[in-house]
Amino acid sequence: MVDLPYGRTPYPLDLENRPFTLVQAAPRPTPRPVEELIAAALDAPAGKPLAVPVGARVTVIVSDPTRDEPRAAFLAAIRARVPGVRWTIAVATGTHGPADLRALGIPDELFAGATIVNHDGHRPDDLVTLGVTARGTPVRLHRCVLDADLVIATGCIRPHYFAGFGAGVKAIFPGLGEAAAIRINHALKAEPGARAGIVDGNPCREDLTAAVAMVPTPMFLLNGACAPDGAIHAVVAGDIEAAFAAGIALARPWFTVAAPRAPLVIASDVMPVTASLYQAAKIAAATAALVLPGGALVLVAECPDGIGPKIVVNEAILRIGILPRLAPGVSVRLVSGMSASEVASTLLEYAPSVAAAIRDISGPIVVVPRASQLIVEASS
Repeated sequence: MVDLPYGRTPYPLDLENRPFTLVQAAPRPTPRPVEELIAAALDAPAGKPLAVPVGARVTVIVSDPTRDEPRAAFLAAIRARVPGVRWTIAVATGTHGPADLRALGIPDELFAGATIVNHDGHRPDDLVTLGVTARGTPVRLHRCVLDADLVIATGCIRPHYFAGFGAGVKAIFPGLGEAAAIRINHALKAEPGARAGIVDGNPCREDLTAAVAMVPTPMFLLNGACAPDGAIHAVVAGDIEAAFAAGIALARPWFTVAAPRAPLVIASDVMPVTASLYQAAKIAAATAALVLPGGALVLVAECPDGIGPKIVVNEAILRIGILPRLAPGVSVRLVSGMSASEVASTLLEYAPSVAAAIRDISGPIVVVPRASQLIVEASS
C-alpha cells in the first residue's frame, strides 16, 4: 500500500500485489530554519548587496497562492534590511487573475504602509509596453516595475515543466506581465528544449530572460532553493541572473531522478499542484516520457477547484504542452474528485479509481508520488 499525495487527504494506492517501481528523490537532511537561510543569503549576496537610499521606491514581488512559498519570511527579512523606503508589494499572478490576499499567509503588519498591487494581467490598466523579444513576445508589464528605484523578486527554485525551473526572472515576467503576451511566450512550450531542468537552450526560459532584460529598473533576487520534500534547503540572493544560476546549481541534483519506462505510469502530487487540472497538468508533463507506446498515464489529483479555465487547459496546456510529449497510443486517465461529465469536457479520460484505470494495462508499473517536484530521466 502506498499513500499517494492527492489533495486534501492522501489516496491509498493498492496495486493488489502487482509489482511496481516507486520513484522518489533521495531524502535530504532537515534544513535550517528558513529565516536563518534568508539572513545568510542576504549577508553574502551574489554580485550586489541589498541597499537603497532612504525614501527610495521599492517594489517587492511575491508569488500568488498557487505556489507554496514563505512569502512572509521573505518580506519580513527585506523590510528589516531596507528601512525608510516607500514600499509596493506586488502579487505575481501571471495569467491567473487577482489573488485572494488572505491566502498569501502574509500578516497585516507586513502590508502596513505599502501599496498593494494585486496584478490582473487580463486588464490593460497600468500596463507599460517595453518592446518585443526576438522570439516575438510583446513585453508588457505592470508599471510598478518601472515606477521603482529597485525591484526585489522573490520566489522558490523548483522544476518547471517548460521553463526549466521556476523563480528567477519569472516573478517579473510572466508574473507581472500581460496575459496575452504571456500566452505568446508559453506557446514555446511546444519546442523540444522547453522541458523541466533545461535552462540553457530552453526557448521559453531564454525568451523570459530577454523580456526582463528590457526592464531599466535595477533588480535584486531573493529565492529559496527547494528540494522535492517541499522544504527550502538553501537561499540565494543578489544579482538576478547570478543568484538564480547559483540556486539552480544547488537544486538540480536534489530533484533529478532516474526511472524506467513502463506501459503503466501512475503519478500524483501534493496541493496546491493537485488543486485544479490547470495546475495538475504539470504532473503529466513530468512523467509523459516514461510511458511506453500503447500504455497509460494515470494522473491522481483531487482537483477540488475543478478544471480551471477550460479552453486554456485543453488548448494551451494539454494539446500543445502535454500530448506531444507522449509516445504513440498512450492514453492519459484522470482519477479525481470531478464528475465523469466534467472530465469528458477535457482532453483526458475519466477514471473513477486507480483500480479501474489500470485494469486493462498489464506489465510493469512505475509510481511517481511527487511528480511535478522531480526532473525525471528515463533510464531505459
